[in-house]
Amino acid sequence: MFSFRGDAHKIYRQLKKSPGKISDIGYMKETEEIQNYYQTLDNGTLKLIYYRMVKEKNGSGIIPIYATAIPWLLFLFSSPLQDYLFKKGSINWVIFSLIYVTILTISLILHFREKAWAVFHIEIIQDILKERNT
Repeated sequence: MFSFRGDAHKIYRQLKKSPGKISDIGYMKETEEIQNYYQTLDNGTLKLIYYRMVKEKNGSGIIPIYATAIPWLLFLFSSPLQDYLFKKGSINWVIFSLIYVTILTISLILHFREKAWAVFHIEIIQDILKERNT
């Protein structure tokens, strides 16, 4: 079933379905593999990876820049664009709007998923470094 609740709720539902088989759940396997790999690295390397991940998390990225720049570009050409899109009886504006909103939505989803993955890796690395220092 499709849900807008996100990965956290999906994991919860899978854990609830099979509480004794936590290691068989794909999300958990992937997390464990990433954690095990990071544990094999020395502290210096982990810190370098951590710094890159923080940059990734805090970087604005090209997608949000496009999301804000494209409307300005369209604004520059607004008069010819309006003439083309809103010709008498034309549905070009509907097609243009659907394509524009679809591309914008997909690009923003990708951007925020990348930020989420960066935070995921950062948390694992911080936990490993904290564990080693205690």
